[in-house]
Amino acid sequence: MSFVWDWFYSILASLGLYHKNAKILFLGLDNAGKTTLLRMLKDNRAVSSEPTLHPNSEELIVGQLKLKAFDLGGHETARRLWQDYTTTVDAVVFLVDAVDRQRFPEAKRELDNLLSSDELRGVPFLVLGNKIDLPSAASEDELKYALGCQDTYGKDAVQYDDRCVANPIEVFMCSVVRRMGYKDAFQWLSQFLT
Repeated sequence: MSFVWDWFYSILASLGLYHKNAKILFLGLDNAGKTTLLRMLKDNRAVSSEPTLHPNSEELIVGQLKLKAFDLGGHETARRLWQDYTTTVDAVVFLVDAVDRQRFPEAKRELDNLLSSDELRGVPFLVLGNKIDLPSAASEDELKYALGCQDTYGKDAVQYDDRCVANPIEVFMCSVVRRMGYKDAFQWLSQFLT
């Protein structure tokens, strides 16, 4: 019976008549590509932007998802505001600049803090290693190791068991400006959003 409902809702979504609603936070260190990704998802174009000084929110439709997305900025001062937005959030998209290896430890600390938050228990985390179009970008395995994300949820997993894992988490490599990699990532994320 579940198959019939899934099929029915996928037909409605393909016709633009049904979308899952979700509140998503776009987090990560400054210069990781959060605002660029948000603009790409909204306007389908890469826009060079200034560092995010104040929280921004956008309503987006990505596939079957209707998102209320919050881009909170990644500089140290902005990171202090992250906890103010973690209540009633459905997912976290955490971007990492895959070229800036010197900041991997800092990104890991911030990701660890988020993953240990009681408010975010059970919330899916999509980690995007951005800027893979640049030759010096880290590989997926290197980024997973640096962030301590070797035991991810599994890109092909279809059933989440919260008794085994506090948060479903997966790492996808992407290039926002080249429009590569994040489509599959959001498809993975959509399975957790109702």
